[in-house]
Amino acid sequence: QVQLVESGGGLVQPGGSLRLSCAASGSIYSINAMGWYRQAPGKERELVAVVTSGSTINSSDSVKGRFTISRDYAKNTVYLQMSSLKPEDTAVYYCNAEIKRSSNDYRGRYWGQGTQVTVSS
Repeated sequence: QVQLVESGGGLVQPGGSLRLSCAASGSIYSINAMGWYRQAPGKERELVAVVTSGSTINSSDSVKGRFTISRDYAKNTVYLQMSSLKPEDTAVYYCNAEIKRSSNDYRGRYWGQGTQVTVSS
């Protein structure tokens, strides 16, 4: 079994910063892409940023220059440093990882439970 556990969400004023963390645990053979998506009320879930096993980063234009994704491969953990937060960043942020549980396993997509980020004065 695989688990993704997120932490770090909360309420912050516009212009403020937050750091999200997501740790993968359980039966893990390898992790390819690992990153963050978000879903605002009434909207579809969208990509925020992901980093591959080769350290390639793909991020949304809406967060470039403000959010930084990083990954600790040894700890199976991904971080999202969010700065200059705007009210439109308010959403539930979900961790996502592409994980193989064994060498013979297919690569499955796993999701965390989500953490709320609210940007408001």
